[in-house]
Amino acid sequence: MRTAVDVRLNWTYEPRVPRVVSLYERAKLAQWNASTDIDWNTEVAFGAPLPDDSGRAFAQFASSPLARRGPAAWDAFRWQLQAWMVSQFLHGEQGALVVAGRLIEAVPDIGSKHCAALQAADEARHVEVFARYLHENVPELYPVSPPLESLLEDILSDTRWDITALGMQIVIEALAMVAFRLADQTFHDDLIKEITRLVARDEARHVSFGVFALGGIYQQMTSAELAEREDMVLEAAYLTRRRFLLEEVWERLEVPPAQGAEFAAADTTMIGYRQAIFTKVVSSLRSIGLLTDRVRDGLIGLGLTTAALSRAGEPR
Repeated sequence: MRTAVDVRLNWTYEPRVPRVVSLYERAKLAQWNASTDIDWNTEVAFGAPLPDDSGRAFAQFASSPLARRGPAAWDAFRWQLQAWMVSQFLHGEQGALVVAGRLIEAVPDIGSKHCAALQAADEARHVEVFARYLHENVPELYPVSPPLESLLEDILSDTRWDITALGMQIVIEALAMVAFRLADQTFHDDLIKEITRLVARDEARHVSFGVFALGGIYQQMTSAELAEREDMVLEAAYLTRRRFLLEEVWERLEVPPAQGAEFAAADTTMIGYRQAIFTKVVSSLRSIGLLTDRVRDGLIGLGLTTAALSRAGEPR
């Protein structure tokens, strides 16, 4: 795709924002090597039978489109879900790599350029590590999910750097950070759990960078400019919800995608997961002053948060 963006050079090199300087120092100390800091000899028995689940998980299986096929089909679903999620991590990290490069050009101050440059190094490492995991352990990776591809195109085709940062740092990175932190509960081998623990540390810094970079700018915008940012957040939320209806997974398991998506939309466990991964998005939007009533109502309407969850952490 072609996008014209403003490139900003700044001839003032003295650090100006202490929080950004601190974040940059932490990022320098937290670099890790995907080749040497991960035990790639850890066995991944992809597709093997999984341990018995809790009664709640069994009830979820019993109400699913796979119930008539027996427990082995549920194990297959759980492995395929992991393969799909890690595949989308990989595709999203490539998008984040490109966005980091864009931000180096576009952010106005030198401290933010430093942070964006180290984020680019982080994202390159994430692409490397997820690609290697999938190549060595998963029979067939998933292509980029159409809703994710659409969201990345929206983010990268916009010429305004703050909208690019909003879509990536505040939405995609925040979602990924929580998903990585939930890996111990959702994934099935020690290798991917080790990988996601390391990647989650990087993602937390990337979200913080987005909050620092965008903090205060929305209070200075006109109502029309603010509405455009609200539109972007709500479109990203809609695409994310659509992505997590898992149509590609159902199709690979030879379940009619519409039937599988209907189950994913209504299943309480999957609703809870979508709300859980959106908690950081909600708190980050609040931090930058973009959790407006319109955005809050939109997220509630999509089932990605509740009134109580969206107000958690607010002063009483």
